[in-house]
Amino acid sequence: MAGRKETVLDLARLVDKGVCVKLNGGRQVMGTLKGYDQLINLVLDEAVEYERDPEDPLRLTDQTRPLGLIVCRGTAVMLIAPTDGTEEIANPFLQQEAS
Repeated sequence: MAGRKETVLDLARLVDKGVCVKLNGGRQVMGTLKGYDQLINLVLDEAVEYERDPEDPLRLTDQTRPLGLIVCRGTAVMLIAPTDGTEEIANPFLQQEAS
């Protein structure tokens, strides 16, 4: 095993592509991944933060806040997902309200 270790997370394929990053504390940011390091510190360009609902902090609203060029510390990153090929669908487990 004298070769280079292969990592589970291959961020090289996401460079210059859109990503969604969820951070500790419930914050969610979307932007273009410009760089990263071995500690998962991320550099995002054209970043936009999705604001949370003041009444329900676990729920995101449609309101956004432009951030521009940012650095996300690797210790705060919980999830990294590509934005290409994803779409939001209705929750199939919610009960339909009878009219």
